Amino acid sequence: MQPLIASAPAVGAHALQTGPTDAELFEYVFGGGNTLLALSFVINIALAGLTILGIVYLGRSLTDPRSKTIATALLLISVVSISSYTGLTSGLTLSVIEMPAGHPAAGATTAGESGVLVMWGRYLTWTFSTPFILIALGLIAGSNWTKILTTCAFTIAMCVTGLAAALTTSSLVLRWWWFVLGSIFFLVIVYVILVDWTAEAERTGTSELFRTLKLLTVVGWFGYPILWMLGVEGIAILDVAITSWGYSILDIITKYIVTFLALFYIVDEPESITGGSDYGATIPGSGVSDD
Repeated sequence: MQPLIASAPAVGAHALQTGPTDAELFEYVFGGGNTLLALSFVINIALAGLTILGIVYLGRSLTDPRSKTIATALLLISVVSISSYTGLTSGLTLSVIEMPAGHPAAGATTAGESGVLVMWGRYLTWTFSTPFILIALGLIAGSNWTKILTTCAFTIAMCVTGLAAALTTSSLVLRWWWFVLGSIFFLVIVYVILVDWTAEAERTGTSELFRTLKLLTVVGWFGYPILWMLGVEGIAILDVAITSWGYSILDIITKYIVTFLALFYIVDEPESITGGSDYGATIPGSGVSDD
C-alpha cells in the first residue's frame, strides 16, 4: 500500500509536465533557427511600447471626458498587447499540441515532441484587446454603451471559441465547428460596425474618420480567420512562422495604426468628439472631477 501512496505525487507531477517546458519552447523559438517566428513576437512588443509612450505624450493635453475615455481605451489596447506578446516571447503561452486524426498536420513533431506549435497566447491578446478597440470605435461613432458592450460580449465569445478551435484535439469536426461558431459571432460585430455605427457616425459628424477606421478594422479582422484556415491550425498550407507574421502584421494595422489615426484626430478635441463636463455622469451637472 505504501508504494502506491508514495507514487501518487509522482504520477500527478508527470501529468502536469507533459509536453515541452516554457524554457524548451523559448529555446526552440530563439535558439533553434526560428528567427522569423521570434521577430514576429519581439517587434510587436517594441511597437506596443512605442504606442503606449505615444498615447501618453499626445494625450497629456486632453481635457474633455469623452476624449479621455477614447484615449484610455486606445491605451489599453497596447497595454494588453505588450503583456500578451511578452507571454509568447517567454514561451509561457505557447504549447505543442497533437492534432486529431485527419488533420493535415497530424503526426508532425515540434521541439522533439509530437504535435504542432500553437500560439494560444494570441487568443488572450484578442480576447482582452478587441473589446477596447470596439469601445474606441463605438465612442468615436457616437454609439450608446448598451450597443458597445454588446459588441464587446460578442467579440469575447468570438475569441474564446477561436481558442477552443485551436486547442480541440478530440475531433477534427469539432475544431471546425468551433471555428464556424466564432465566425458567426464575428459577422454580428461586422454588421454593427458597417451598418449601425456607420449611420451613427454620420449623425455625430465623425463619418470621415470612422470610415477610415472601420475599413482598416473590418478588412484587417477578416484576415484573422483566413490565416487560421490556411495556417497550421486549419489546413496547414502556411507554416507557423508565416502564420505568426500574418497575425502580427494584422495586429500592427488594426491596433497601432488605428490607434494613432484615432488619437491624432481626438487630440485637438473637435466638437464631434467632445462630450462636455456632464459626459459619463449619472446625474446632469455631476461630471467626474479630474482632481
